[in-house]
Amino acid sequence: NCHSQKEGIYKELRRLRKLVENCDDKDDELPPGWYHSERLAIAFGLISCPNNGAPFIITKNTRICTDCHTTFKFISKIVRKKIILRDDIRFHHFEDGICSCSDFC
Repeated sequence: NCHSQKEGIYKELRRLRKLVENCDDKDDELPPGWYHSERLAIAFGLISCPNNGAPFIITKNTRICTDCHTTFKFISKIVRKKIILRDDIRFHHFEDGICSCSDFC
């Protein structure tokens, strides 16, 4: 709650949500799932890192939920960036809307 870039992170989450869900501008609130740590991490990465072709690498100590897994597939396609996520079971390599785990999350 006290991150120095909190406002930018949440603004980026709203932008990503609208792109992923094709939402209109009326609903500016984020559904609870959009506060999951991996989504916050990707939003922070997008506002903080140059788009130099390097993948985003995210590590978490719990398993990725199905909703976040599906969302990361969409985000990888939308932002045209490879995302590598390591959860407590496996590595997930998201690229162009596809995950290396063949959706076995």
